[in-house]
Amino acid sequence: MKILQTTLLLFLVWSLGSAQDKPNILWITFEDTGTYLSSYGDSTAKTPNIDALAQESVVYSQAFSNAGVCAPSRSAIITGMYPMSIGTNHMRTGRDIMGQGQKTYRENKNVSDREGNNVREYSAVVPEKVKCFTEYLRAAGYYCSNNAKTDYQFAAPFTAWDQNDPKAHWRNRPDHQPFFAVFNFNETHESKIWKHNKLPLTVDKDQVDVPPYYLDNDVTRKDLARMYSNIELFDQRVEKIIQQLKEDGLYENTYIFLFSDHGGPMPRQKREVIASGLHVPFYIKYPESKTTGFSDQIVSFVDLAPTMLEIAGVKPPKHLQGNSIFSKERKYSFAARDRMDEFTSARRSITDGKYLYVKYLFPIPSPYQDIEYRMQVPTMKVLKEAYDNGTLNEIQSVWFTPLSGEEQLFDLEKDPYETINLIDDPKYASIQKKLSKQLSKWRKNTPDMCIEPEAKMIERMWPNGKQPSTEKVTIDQHDQTITLSCKTGGASIGYRINNGEWLLYHEPIKITKNCVLETKAIRIGYKESTVNQLAIEFPRKAHI
Repeated sequence: MKILQTTLLLFLVWSLGSAQDKPNILWITFEDTGTYLSSYGDSTAKTPNIDALAQESVVYSQAFSNAGVCAPSRSAIITGMYPMSIGTNHMRTGRDIMGQGQKTYRENKNVSDREGNNVREYSAVVPEKVKCFTEYLRAAGYYCSNNAKTDYQFAAPFTAWDQNDPKAHWRNRPDHQPFFAVFNFNETHESKIWKHNKLPLTVDKDQVDVPPYYLDNDVTRKDLARMYSNIELFDQRVEKIIQQLKEDGLYENTYIFLFSDHGGPMPRQKREVIASGLHVPFYIKYPESKTTGFSDQIVSFVDLAPTMLEIAGVKPPKHLQGNSIFSKERKYSFAARDRMDEFTSARRSITDGKYLYVKYLFPIPSPYQDIEYRMQVPTMKVLKEAYDNGTLNEIQSVWFTPLSGEEQLFDLEKDPYETINLIDDPKYASIQKKLSKQLSKWRKNTPDMCIEPEAKMIERMWPNGKQPSTEKVTIDQHDQTITLSCKTGGASIGYRINNGEWLLYHEPIKITKNCVLETKAIRIGYKESTVNQLAIEFPRKAHI
């Protein structure tokens, strides 16, 4: 809605221009959840705390992730770049999932690329200009905390966050410093469908709607009831965070973003680049709740980084591939899917909110892939068994059925479950032509590393299978001014004084007292440099 967008832009300009202090920003993120909330017409789960927040927020009905699975989606969020353009497109690269990551990488994990080459674990080496957008916020004076999932496809650089662990909180910042705080909750993750099987169901399995692409049986209903029960658990976490914000007197001066990292957790949802895997709930609560309502503006996750920078009054770098949702209304959202665990694939999709078009870049037997991890979902087991036994009906078989070509087209309004491929329907020829043209234009203007087999991409990032190291920081002192530099292109530099907290270096440092200065650097995907240390001493003033 253009009128609402104009209102939001005017409010943003007003708030930045009139406020003495920069606004705080809070992200409440959760996992693997489509639009299964009452704001989107589904009241199966009782979520009084999300509902209360929605009353004071703008609810976006057309928000989409850029991938249907955690790590590639999160890499787009943190960098403002499409995953396949920076080498973070294959799920998953390593085990750098929480905090700064494990930073250990197995040479063989029984995964191959499309040419049959072994794919080792790695931390993706992104182009030099690419940074975690939080570094720009830190340079602008924000305290940035992350609690605690990262899962960016690369080990989170120490320069990205002031605090990045399970205890990270805005309450740990210096007094009166503006903050950007992220809290990620995993109650709704796919794995909780089976890991929470000992917990009581708070949603009646007989009260859930069963999508037509599933078998309507006790197993499926229990899984769906578990999914909704997990959403109710998440709602309790929302209550606690909002209460803490109010207790601290920060609620009115804080932007609150609440969203899922991609679509639903169930089979034919998670990992897919159709709406079931991409369409997410997305809320923004503005300071003082001056702007509320619903918006059908398309939001794409690649837009989040420039949006946060605009809120903070920081000019977004030109290389970012998204735009602030306050300054430019987009017509389409794009998504990509490449290797998914042990199965290779290359799919690209585009949606305008009404229709969704998928292009398969390389032939595969069917949209379904027999991913081992997903087989732990009970619904997946019975669905696959029924397909093997030939007992699924036509709609239930769609996912498993070989495509007649390399394209899919769905009408999201008339066919919200995406079961009817309209690609050969002449009535939709103009829609197919338009979306196909726009997808081709996007692909032409956006680098796509899937063209290169993954093993070759890794070899380019990690020559001879060895992770590159960041060069040691050079320290230059001129009187009380310290300048730091690093020969590694794209490296970020951090420093600390007298064993204090690591700070982001972004301008010359003024030192006025004797101290010990420590420095180190990191380029994304590289090993951290060794620490360079300098003891700084000033001559004592003579007493007269």
